[in-house]
Amino acid sequence: MNMTNEQLPEGRVAVVVGAGGELGRATALLLANQGMTVVAVDRKQLDMEGLPNVNSSELFDATDPMAAAPLIERIVHNVGEPAVLVNTIGAFQTADALTTTPDQLRLMLDVNLGPALWLSQAVAPYMKKNGSGAIVHITSRPALEPAAGMVAYSVSKAALVHLTRVLDLELRPFGIRVNAVAPQLIDTAKNRKFIPKDVLSHAVAPEAIAEVIAFLVSDAGAPVSGAIIPAYGV
Repeated sequence: MNMTNEQLPEGRVAVVVGAGGELGRATALLLANQGMTVVAVDRKQLDMEGLPNVNSSELFDATDPMAAAPLIERIVHNVGEPAVLVNTIGAFQTADALTTTPDQLRLMLDVNLGPALWLSQAVAPYMKKNGSGAIVHITSRPALEPAAGMVAYSVSKAALVHLTRVLDLELRPFGIRVNAVAPQLIDTAKNRKFIPKDVLSHAVAPEAIAEVIAFLVSDAGAPVSGAIIPAYGV
């Protein structure tokens, strides 16, 4: 799924949310290197330092439902109307169904589900006006297949899957494609600290998932909408 600059039109504005994380960073760098005008978004400016070729950065509190619209308005004013939105925001906590607390469920919904809706609402008017756009959210394998011990996380990601499909139905008539990528385990520095080596050997590199995202937002990915793409590794 290696994309060329011809497949990703130069200058098209891509907003990558969660660019301070390893997957967001890999995605921002890849899209920028392929000629897109990339705006990196995260909650801390420090996390976005050292992103060569990325055109600008913005701060964003993912848990604030009122923050998405002003964020996109700033980007439109300072950079241009977004043609691509990639949302890599995510949080993970373990707890089984009988011990999950209200705070845990609320946090998972506020981070894993809410921003996807608010960001999609914020970019949709500009994409509708232009008659095209591509949105990609990041869900996970437990959203599609039940997994014990992570009920709040898996339920919030399952809701994101359903949201992706609903957005596809509502936005596809306006030329806007909405898809999601579902990794099982990503090979990140954070995961290496607590996941056994034999399990981590099956993890997928952030750069490999970024390639899938780049395909989905490219012209080559134009036939794909409403899809949940598994990125489980081997």
